[in-house]
Order: sequence, then structure tokens, then C-alpha cells
Amino acid sequence: MQLRTFYQEAVRIGVKNDLRGKDGVARILEENKKNYKDLSQEEKKYFDLEKLNNPYSDTRIFWGEDNTELKSILIGIDMEGAEIILADRLREKGEKIDLVLAHHPEGRALASLASVMDIHADVLCQLGVSESVAESLISERITQVSRSLMPVNHLRSVDFARVLDIPFMNIHTPADNCVNKYLSKLFLSKKPRLLKDVVDMLMKLKEYQQAMAINAGPSIIIGDKKNRAGRILVDMTGGTEGSKEMFSNIASKGISTIVCMHLSEEHFKKAKEAHINVIIAGHIASDNLGLNLLLDEIEKKEKLKFIECSGFRRVRH
Repeated sequence: MQLRTFYQEAVRIGVKNDLRGKDGVARILEENKKNYKDLSQEEKKYFDLEKLNNPYSDTRIFWGEDNTELKSILIGIDMEGAEIILADRLREKGEKIDLVLAHHPEGRALASLASVMDIHADVLCQLGVSESVAESLISERITQVSRSLMPVNHLRSVDFARVLDIPFMNIHTPADNCVNKYLSKLFLSKKPRLLKDVVDMLMKLKEYQQAMAINAGPSIIIGDKKNRAGRILVDMTGGTEGSKEMFSNIASKGISTIVCMHLSEEHFKKAKEAHINVIIAGHIASDNLGLNLLLDEIEKKEKLKFIECSGFRRVRH
């Protein structure tokens, strides 16, 4: 499979699992195309043309020719300078490495992370929160995340790949879409009664078993294991955490429990004030599940060799 095909497949699978549906994603692409058309010639020089076909600005090829044939991939959750040097060392020792694949974004994808956060507004709208309230809540959080990324040295890891001439890309929101949809469907179909039942369901998945073995497995951080789970919201996509002000809004719409990857201290306090149960499924474990589900789909077309590092373990479902 060629690098460009691999990338396009990741985007396709992301769209397939997007909570906004194909029509919602198509609307975003149409808006991107209109925005590009309305730019001046000078402004068009700086427009990311990938946005015309890929709605996920946090998923990009950073380095490598589109026609690079992929057979063996060094894959991990956070792939930075050290991991790219690892790829180079493995090559020196005779291991074939065709691509370094990260989950978390680097380079241009990291600089654009805030651009995928509109998904949070769509989640709130689907729960019954008005569009004006949902957009107001998330817009403040988007600007906060955008500001926090401004001081970052975005090209640091990408330059490692460029200098060593090692193909490098990441898959972020498409993989997060996969785990979000998978767990949402699981809880909706099985209807766990208690928080303990939710954790037990997570623990049937190998990714969470592996995490528990290193003391990083699912944990109830608000609520008791004997509490009723009620209506569950899986919150594992949209770039990073949404607004800390959303909890009272979703509580009023009937959400009793949130299952998420992680929660900041400020978000934790707001969730507790809103009397919402919170289960941290585990950040890296959930990232593993999302990537594995996505790679399962890709490997229906062609089997690939994965060399695991940086917290990733390949599990086939």
C-alpha cells in the first residue's frame, strides 16, 4: 500500500465513524472549499490544500513521497525526535522501516489541533443543547487551546524526519472517532446498570487489560461503583477536552455518566458540581483502541507489519 493511499484510507475510516455523519462532514468540506475560493491569490499561497479533501486538520503526512510503498511501520502514540532516531537506528541494524506513524499530531497538524474541536459543539447539539449555547461554550475553549499551541516548536520532530529522510505521518481524530463510536454503540446496546458494570465492560477489551497491568486502567473518579450509570456520554473525540462549562448543560439533558480519556482538574471540579459520574477509561489505552480499530479496517485491504513503541500495542479485533 502506498503512503498516500494509507493516509486516504485513514481519513475515509474517520469519516465513516464520525458522529456528525457523512452529510455533516461533507458540509465542512464544502465550507473549506468556499473559504479557499474566497481568498485572495496571496492568501491562497498559505492555505492548507489538504483541507479540501480531509476534514481533520490534525491528521497529516509530514514527510515522504506519496508513492512510498509501505510494508513495515514503526508505530506509537507519541512519535517525536527520539522515536525517529529509533527508526534510523533500526534501519542501520537491518530492520526495514517504511514509515514512522504517530497518533498524536506534530508539525502542521499540531498547530491546527484546535480546528477539529467543533465536533464538541455537534455533540452538545445532538444531546439537545441549543446551537447558540453549544457554539458559545466551545468557541471559548477553541481559542484557549489555540493560544496554548502558539509557543510550541511545531516543526521540531518533523525536521528529524526530514533530515533523516524517513516518511512520517500521524492519525489523530480519525482514530478517536473510531473509539468514540465503538464504545458509544457498546454501552447503548449492553445498557450497563451500574458504574461497576461500565468498568467491567471496558475491562473485557485487551487494550484496557494491558493498561490495568501497568496501573493505568479504567478508574471511577467521580461517583461510586454502585452508582447507577444512567445515560452515558462517551467523550473521546474532538482533538482534546471540550468546555469545562458544558457539564451543567449536559446534566440538564439527562446525561448521568461520562466516559472519557482524561479530565483536567478544572473540568473535574465542574463535573462534580454538576453531579455527573466520571469514568476515566485511560488516555493511552483508549488511543490504542481507536488506532487498532482503524488499522483493522485498513488491513482488510492489505496486511502490514507494525513495530510497536511509545505506548502502542497492536491488537486485532
